Amino acid sequence: MSSPSKESIHLDGVDIGLLEQLQTDASLSNQDLAQRVHVSPPTCLRRVKRLHDAGLIERQIAILSTERLAPVLGHGLQAVVEITLDRQGQEEQEAFEAKVVRDSAVQQCYRVSPGPDFILVVHTPDMPGYLALTQRLFTGDANVRNVKAFFSVHRAKFEPKVPLTRGNA
Repeated sequence: MSSPSKESIHLDGVDIGLLEQLQTDASLSNQDLAQRVHVSPPTCLRRVKRLHDAGLIERQIAILSTERLAPVLGHGLQAVVEITLDRQGQEEQEAFEAKVVRDSAVQQCYRVSPGPDFILVVHTPDMPGYLALTQRLFTGDANVRNVKAFFSVHRAKFEPKVPLTRGNA
C-alpha cells in the first residue's frame, strides 16, 4: 500500500469515473477502463497510478462468495461483536485495537461512540473457532469489561463501495 500524499488531490469527473469503475470491477484491463471513462489508455494508466500514489486506492482485492465457498469449506460463523473496555484511555484503546487487528478472524474493526468502545466483524469456521477467538482476544484481557455478540443468520447485503457523489443514499 502506498503512503498517502501530504498534498491535497483534486478529483475531476474522470477521476471519479475511474474510482467508480474500479470499485465495481478492479479486474478491468486498462484498455476497457479507459474506454468506459472515455480517455486514452495512457491517460487512464497515468491517472490510476496517481490515485494509487495519493492513497485513494488502498489496495485491490477479490471478494469471495461465501455462499459458493460454503459447500467446499463449510458455512463458517460470522458475528458482529460489541466490546466495552474498562479503561478507555487512548493508550488502552490503541493496545486493544493493535491486538485485534492482528488476528486473521477479525475482518473489520471500528472504534465507535457512543455505546461500546469497539465493533468487530469476525468470521470463524464454527462455534469452537469462535470460542477460541474469545479466549484469545477477550477472556484473557483484564481491560475487556463486556462482550456482546450477534451471530449472522442471513446476509442481505454486502457492499464495500464508497459513495462518490454527494447526496447518494
